[in-house]
Amino acid sequence: MRLVIARCQVDYAGRLDAHLPMATRLIMVKADGCVAIHADGGAYKPLNWMNAPNRVVEAEGRWTVTNPKGETLTITFEEVVSDSAWALGVDPGLQKDGVEAHLQVLLAERPQAMEVGLRLIRREHLTDIGPVDLLCHAADGTTVAVEVKRRGDIDGVEQLTRYVEFLRRDARLGSVRGLFVAQQVKPQAKVLAADRGLGWVEVDYDELRGIESDVLRLF
Repeated sequence: MRLVIARCQVDYAGRLDAHLPMATRLIMVKADGCVAIHADGGAYKPLNWMNAPNRVVEAEGRWTVTNPKGETLTITFEEVVSDSAWALGVDPGLQKDGVEAHLQVLLAERPQAMEVGLRLIRREHLTDIGPVDLLCHAADGTTVAVEVKRRGDIDGVEQLTRYVEFLRRDARLGSVRGLFVAQQVKPQAKVLAADRGLGWVEVDYDELRGIESDVLRLF
C-alpha cells in the first residue's frame, strides 16, 4: 500500500463532476489499484475514490487516474509532505460471525431463496482479491457473484463491486453480475448497489432455518 500525505486538489469526472479544493489530505493507493482520498475525519469513508481496475499516470505535480468506464480522477499537488509504501501481504479477510456464516450455508443450500432459478456453482470461490461467498448460475445464463452479510451496509456493496469487476476479467464465466444479500440492507447500501448495477435481496434467517415467523398472517 502506498500512502501519500499532500496538499492537493482533486477533480472527478464521470457519472457526475466533483471538486475538492486545495487542502492537506491522505491518498491511499492499494495493491489492487484502488485509489482513495481521505480527510482527517469522517471515519472510514473517503472523500473520493476510484475502484480497481485503474490506470495511474504520474506527472510533475499531477496524477491522472482513469478506469475502463471512462471516469477520471485528477489529483493536482501543491506540496507532498510524505510518500511511503508498505507491503501488507495477503489479508485473511473479515471473519464472519456465527449467524453470518450459517446464513451463507443456508443460502448455499437454498439459492432460490435469493432468486428464482438460481443454482449454486460453489461456495467461497477463491480469487486473487479474496473469496466470493457464493458463485451461482442464473436462469438467464449469467454468472452471479453473491456477497452475504448479516447487516448490509455500503462496505459490503464496495466489496461486492470489487469482486464483480475482477470476475468479469475471466472470459470463462461469461456475463457476470452481483447480488448483495443480507437480513437487512441499509438504505444507503440500496442506493449504492443500484448505482453500481448490483442487485440486492433481504432474506429471513429464521425462515431459512425452518422456524415459523411470529408475525400473524391471514393465509
